[in-house]
This record gives sequence, structure tokens and C-alpha cells, in this order.
Amino acid sequence: MAEEAFPKHHDPFAALRYREFSFYVLARFFLTLGIQMQSVIIGWQVYSLTKDVLMLGYSQLAEFVPFMLVSFFSGHMVDITSRKKVIRISTFALLLVTCCLAWFSSASSGLLLLWGIGPLFVLVAVSGAVRGFLGPAFPAWLAQIIPRTHYTNAATWNSTFWHSGFIMGNAVGGLLCMFGMPLAYSVVLVVVAISLIFVSFIADKPLPVKEKSESIWESLGTGIRFVFQNKIILGALSLDLFAVLFGGAVAMLPAFADKILHVGSFEFGCLKAAPAAGAVITAFFLAYLPMKKNAGKNLLFAITGFGIATILFALSTNFYLSLFLLLLTGAFDNVSVVVRHSILQLLTPDNMRGRVAAVNNIFIGSSNELGGFESGVTARLMGLVTSVIFGGLMTIGVVIATAKLSPEIRKLNLKEIE
Repeated sequence: MAEEAFPKHHDPFAALRYREFSFYVLARFFLTLGIQMQSVIIGWQVYSLTKDVLMLGYSQLAEFVPFMLVSFFSGHMVDITSRKKVIRISTFALLLVTCCLAWFSSASSGLLLLWGIGPLFVLVAVSGAVRGFLGPAFPAWLAQIIPRTHYTNAATWNSTFWHSGFIMGNAVGGLLCMFGMPLAYSVVLVVVAISLIFVSFIADKPLPVKEKSESIWESLGTGIRFVFQNKIILGALSLDLFAVLFGGAVAMLPAFADKILHVGSFEFGCLKAAPAAGAVITAFFLAYLPMKKNAGKNLLFAITGFGIATILFALSTNFYLSLFLLLLTGAFDNVSVVVRHSILQLLTPDNMRGRVAAVNNIFIGSSNELGGFESGVTARLMGLVTSVIFGGLMTIGVVIATAKLSPEIRKLNLKEIE
């Protein structure tokens, strides 16, 4: 056991020793920082204007629908176009969306007084479409920056920087809400621009050679068939989809902060950042002690822990206990993130990475944005606390079903695949 826990010659910083990978994770960090700051600001703005949990669910749905529709096409584009070019254009589009949000929220525009939250939902939808291109472009580009032997280590550090940006984005976003929406969106603009600078430091990479010429519909079909024919990839994606779909308590945090915990915007930002803080702790642990041999069993145990922590969060009325329980949900969830990303990088052919990443985004986007909508609907029907308890119980049920129906996941060994 000791030899497996501390493998010989294991370098926990192997991926970070590649200069372009360091620029890559910094670009993702600042982009995630900006996107999450904007997400917190929009969520608080929507809830402040409506005081309706269902509107929070609708805002998630407004982002998910264009995200999903674009993802069917974006994966194909990423496989036939410069991945750096896709990232640069998409990031610039996000800058334009942020500029519009700042203007719409200013007193001089008067748009929110005239049209209500409609303009915000339109920009959220545009942002979702842009993220539909960024989603497959970044992981496909990663495989061209780092050698295959370091994919698992790269997935761990990529997750660390992503969740670090998530933590800071949520905390800073909540703090910025105190100073007014136009200023808050202006800070987001600067942060996203920094991400674009780091992207420019990475050299463009040649596209992998395609085996044969395909139409766009044939190309999309090839990517979808690959995912559904690979039982390990399909099992990992399905497990994450249904577990997070039902366990999406984070989408209801504005309501929990207001009605259950009775705290303000800064504490709300801290609550939303807590899962990412837990994820970073897990990521550092996995960097030193990579979870390869018993990855499948540990994955199932971790998602069970996620469900239990979600139920306990729903029952908590203490801010600090709720903060700790949300931290635990992130710590458990990141095991799934690292294992899933490692599987996708190791099992996907180079010339299909964009399309497979797009299918992954559809699964993950469904669990997050659609899960947020599901949380809003169940909160309206069952009540806020009961709906989250129900979601945690369903998450545990999904794990039990997966353990019985998918032996490939239960027996998963990343060391053998690598």
C-alpha cells in the first residue's frame, strides 16, 4: 500500500514544468475568475430585482439552452479550426457581453427599468453560447500542450487553477455587488482581458490529421457514437450528469443566504465559493497521491459523500456549518472531475478531442445549468429545504444504480489505461 500511495519518481509538479501549460492554466484561471464573478453578480442582481427562486432557475435555463445547442456544432469547429483562434474569438465575445451588462445596469441606460430583467436574460443566453465554444476548445488544446504521460497530472492542476478561479470569482463577485453593478461588471472586464493576454503567450498548434473527409453531420455523429460506444466514458459522464443534476443546491444559494441563513451578498459569495475551496484541497491531495488504481471505487464513494453533504447542508441553519458542508461537496465532487478529465484525455483520439469534449460539455452543462433549473422548479413545488434534501437522496440513488449497472466504472483503473 505504501508503494502505491507514494509511487516512485512521482513528480507532483510535472505538468507545471512546461512553460506553455503554465500560461494555459493562468489563462483558464483568469477566465474562470471573470466568468464566476459575472455569474455571482447576475444571480444577485436577478434575485434582488425579483425575489423569486424560480427566476434563478430560469436564468440557469437561459444559459443552458444556447450552450447545449451550440455545443453540437462547436466540437466539430474545434476539430477543424485553430483551437487558439476559437478561444481568442470566444473570449473577446465575452468581453463584449460584459460591456453590455455594465451599460444595461447603469442608471443612464434605463433599460432595466423599461424592460425588467429581460435584457439580462438575453446577455446570459449569449454568454452561454460563447461558453459552448470555449468548453471543447480548452481541453482539446490542452492535449496539444502537454505530453500524454502527464495527462493525469495536468488534469489535476487544471482542476486546481479552475477551482481557484471559481473560489476567488464567487467571493470577489459577492463583494463587488456591494459597490454597484456597473463597477462590478467593469472589474470583470479587466479580469477577462488578462486571460486573453495569457492565451496570446501560447503558440498555435497544428491540427491533428483527420482520417477521412466528413460532412459536418457525419463528423458530429462520429463524436457522439464514440462516446456512447465507450462504456467507461459514457458511464463516467452519466454518473456526473445525474448526480449533479439532482444535487444542484448551489443554484439556490441566493435564496438560502436570504431566507435560511439571513446573510448578505459577501457571505453569499463565500458560500458559493466554498465548494471550489474544497475542490482545491482535493486537487492538491490528488497531485501528491494520484488516485489511479482504485479510481472507480473511490469515484463512487466520493459522489456518495457529495450526496450526504448536500442533505446536511439543506438541514443547516448556521452560516459556518453550511460553509463547511458546501466545502465538503466540492471536495467530493472534484474526485469526479479529475477522474472524468483523465479518462477523456487518455481515451480520446487526437482528431476527435473537440467533438468528444463538446459531448462532455453537453453532459456537464446539463447537470449544472439544467440542474439549476430543476432546483428552482423543485424549490417552488416542494419548498427550498425539502427540494435540496430530495436532490441529495437522488444523488445517492444514482450512485447505487451505477455501481450495480456499470461494472466498468466500479473496476476502473486509470493506471492500466495510462
